[in-house]
Amino acid sequence: MANYLTTTSTILCPHGGRANLLTSNTKVFANGSPILLASDIHTVIGCPFTLPNGKPSPCIRIEWSAGSTQTSANSRAPLLKNSIGKCYNAENAIQGVAIIANSQMKASAL
Repeated sequence: MANYLTTTSTILCPHGGRANLLTSNTKVFANGSPILLASDIHTVIGCPFTLPNGKPSPCIRIEWSAGSTQTSANSRAPLLKNSIGKCYNAENAIQGVAIIANSQMKASAL
């Protein structure tokens, strides 16, 4: 059974900033929450990362490289617990991989 990422999942940047989980999916749910899609881009709030020279360089967004290849939601790949989220700063530099703290098991469609 798949572990889906939903709007109630907890996803962090590698520095502890929290992802704001919004999705364009309105039809497929897991435990009552919309499943996130590989096409979703999530803003990051509260990343404290600073470069060694002292310049603040917080993660500002997470983009996903892949979703499920076995299922779809709204004709798009849903995100799973093993999906890879790349965390970017304002200068479009990748600063690490998102940390997925929890997910949901059961999916249903409207």
